[in-house]
Amino acid sequence: MTTVWINPFYPSPMVDFGYDITNYTGIDPLFGNFNDFDELIKKAKILNIKIVIDFVPNHTSDQHPWFLKSVKRIKPYDDYYVWFDGKIVNGTRQPPTNWLSVFHTLAWTWNDQRKQYYYHGFTKSQPDLNYRNPNVNEEIKKNLKFWLDKGIDGFRIDTIPSLVEGNPNEDFPLTDQPKWPNTDLPDSDYYSQVRTYSYDPRGSYKMLQSWRNVIDEYSSSRKLLIPETYFRPEELEKLINYYNYGADIPMNIVLVDFFHNSSSISELIELIDPYMKAVPKDKSPNWVYGNHDRSRVATKFGRDRADQMIMLTTVLPGIVVVYQGDEIGMEDRPMSWKDTTDPPGCNSGPLRYNLTSRDPYRSPFQWDDTTSAGFSSNNKTWLPVHENYKTLNLAAQKLARNSHYHIFKKVVALKKIRAIREGKIKFINVNEKVLIVIRCPDENLENIESLDRDDLIVLLINFTDTPIDVNLADYLHVKKFNMMVYVASLTSHIEAGTQIQADNIYLPPAASVILTKL
Repeated sequence: MTTVWINPFYPSPMVDFGYDITNYTGIDPLFGNFNDFDELIKKAKILNIKIVIDFVPNHTSDQHPWFLKSVKRIKPYDDYYVWFDGKIVNGTRQPPTNWLSVFHTLAWTWNDQRKQYYYHGFTKSQPDLNYRNPNVNEEIKKNLKFWLDKGIDGFRIDTIPSLVEGNPNEDFPLTDQPKWPNTDLPDSDYYSQVRTYSYDPRGSYKMLQSWRNVIDEYSSSRKLLIPETYFRPEELEKLINYYNYGADIPMNIVLVDFFHNSSSISELIELIDPYMKAVPKDKSPNWVYGNHDRSRVATKFGRDRADQMIMLTTVLPGIVVVYQGDEIGMEDRPMSWKDTTDPPGCNSGPLRYNLTSRDPYRSPFQWDDTTSAGFSSNNKTWLPVHENYKTLNLAAQKLARNSHYHIFKKVVALKKIRAIREGKIKFINVNEKVLIVIRCPDENLENIESLDRDDLIVLLINFTDTPIDVNLADYLHVKKFNMMVYVASLTSHIEAGTQIQADNIYLPPAASVILTKL
């Protein structure tokens, strides 16, 4: 691990768990103070760990001083947010457009004091900033400089494609968005609507470039810019474009949103290969396989496949983004309607909350088997702890002979091996049953037998729930070839260090195995 990304810790009413900010240059007492932050930065530098902080430039809290002044039309803040009069239909006042918020409500709220609607892509407590006003971006630049002065190493930029709605060279688009056909979703569901204007990235490219320019001019070393994006595979160009405007790691979420337990090997390769070919040669690919907005890996793919994604993404070229808890196989914590606190879940009501709430993926980290899994000394935490914490926790896994945690540490160490750093990559699909990923200097797999140990890594994943025998030697173009198990998924019960013959490899159901040259 080389970098830690910290979620928002700014002063906030906590309507959306800190993503509704009242002060971009403060720390909420809930999380500590600047002495704590300075100590964190100091310790991280000793450990050679980069600290990246969440930055939320798309919107503020409706309690932010800018918004309170904007409501009162106090200059220059009167135009810091997106305000419109709305429209009159049959004598009734209605919002300017039909746009929906990400949290399944109308994206417009009437302010009775200002007598206008304001736009919010998330909750009504999170009004969107108006980047058509250049003063807004100047304010944001000041805030970036503040945190650079505090010693941070970069910014993860929340929901960047939402910054500028529609064509940035035109006025705000007061046009309804169309519906996706045949979704069977209620009209209030955000995903029932095509995000024609509300998630148009064109204006955000210019903003990102302006931030890169300021950061580079202000800093003596390169700082990471990590834009959060959610694009469909057919929108690949929109994602890749962020590299051209100063991004280091435009977050690639295809494995989060489009690779599922039922996906085939062909479908997986089709998600990986076009992306790798599109990434500029001087840039690094990245693989997000879990986050705080999506179901945990062990729940999504099943317990037997809890190690599969870290093994796959580590063998792929580039950077891996891991959601805390996935390294120990944490699972979604089922929540009742009573326990639900997440805005999209609450907005969906008691019949649909379980389809939209992110609470199950956000339960406290399971440190040990003490009160509240060691996350707190209190019996009650901000979300209930998963009931399996007595047996599934970090302390137990550290003591165990083998565990998800031990596997994670060993897999991450692979990133230092030459085959992973520099090797070519080859995918082999064995009858939609087994995926073989080979990393070595030559994608034609010539002279495999003469390679140094650090020049060959092979990953095998059994996509079925039945055992399979694989003749890897055939795919390596050798007759007899001995290999060693570097690491295997926990429930495969294959021991690391086991020597195997490449022409006769036994893969248990759902097993993932990484092999090295003996």
